[in-house]
Amino acid sequence: MKRRQFIQQSTSAMALASLGGLNTLSFASKPKHITILHTNDVHSHIDPFGPDDGRNANKGGVARRASLVEAIRKENPNTLLLDAGDIFQGTPYFNYYGGELEFKLMSMLKYDVATIGNHDFDNGIDGLYAQLPHAKFDFVSANYDFSNTVMDGQVKPYKIFVKDGIKIGVFGVGIELEGLVDKNMYKETVYHSPIEIAQDMSRELKETEQCDLVICLSHIGYYYKSSPDRVSDLNLARATKDIDLIIGGHTHTFLPKPTIEKNSVGKNVLVNQVGCYGLYLGRLDFYFEEGKAPECHSRTILV
Repeated sequence: MKRRQFIQQSTSAMALASLGGLNTLSFASKPKHITILHTNDVHSHIDPFGPDDGRNANKGGVARRASLVEAIRKENPNTLLLDAGDIFQGTPYFNYYGGELEFKLMSMLKYDVATIGNHDFDNGIDGLYAQLPHAKFDFVSANYDFSNTVMDGQVKPYKIFVKDGIKIGVFGVGIELEGLVDKNMYKETVYHSPIEIAQDMSRELKETEQCDLVICLSHIGYYYKSSPDRVSDLNLARATKDIDLIIGGHTHTFLPKPTIEKNSVGKNVLVNQVGCYGLYLGRLDFYFEEGKAPECHSRTILV
C-alpha cells in the first residue's frame, strides 16, 4: 500500500505533546519510535460489510486490516498489535467454528496480546479453553482468577515487551461477569475489582519492572453516563497513577482521538477505543527522546 493511500484512510490525526505520566528517558541518538495498534469488540466479523450495509457499507474485514498492519510494520518494526476483548460472537463464523477461525486469523496477523471480554465466554469457559491452541498470542487478565477452572495457568496478569530498548508493560482487566454472563458459562471464575487490581499491576510494572510505558487492556467500558460511579475506563484512569494508556472495549465507543484524562496525581492518561466489528484500527505513535517527556501522535484508521 502506498503511503499516500494509507494516509488517506486515516479518519483523524492528533499530536499530544509532553505526556506527564510517562518517564523522561535518558539515552543518546535519535528519538525512539514505538507504534501501538489496537482493535476491540471485533465480534467474529471476518468479512467486510457489503455495499448495502448502511453506514458500514464496504468497511472492515480481516484481510484489509492485515494489509494495513503489514504496511505499518514495514514503516516501523517496533510495533505492537493488541486487542481489548469480545473477539467472539456476532456472525455465523462463530456459531460454526466456535472461535477457531478468529484465533487462527489473529495469529496470522501476529497479534501480540489480547484480553478477555464477556462474549468470549459465549461457548462457556470450556469452549474458550478448547480454542486456545489456535491462538499463537498471549491473553492477559489481572482481575479474573481462573485458579479453579480449566483456564488455570492459561492467562497471565501482564506481559512485558522490549522494543528498541523501550520496555512496555501490558496488563488486562475485564468486566464483572455476574449478571452479564450465565454462571454456568464462566463457572468458578472469580472477579476482582479492576481499579484495585489496576493500581497494583501498574505500580508493579512502573516501579518494580521499570517499564517505560504501561498499557491497560480494558474490557470494562469507556464511561456510563447514567451511572457515573460505575467502574469504567475514565474512572480507572482517574483512580490510578502509573498507567500511561488505556485501550478499551465493551461499550463499542468510537473515539476519533484519544481522551486525555488526569490521573490521581494530575498527570495525563490516554484513553482510546475504536468502536466495534473491525471497522477501525487504532494507532498511537510514541516518541521517546533524551531529556524530554515522550510525545504521542494518534490516528484512527478506517478499514
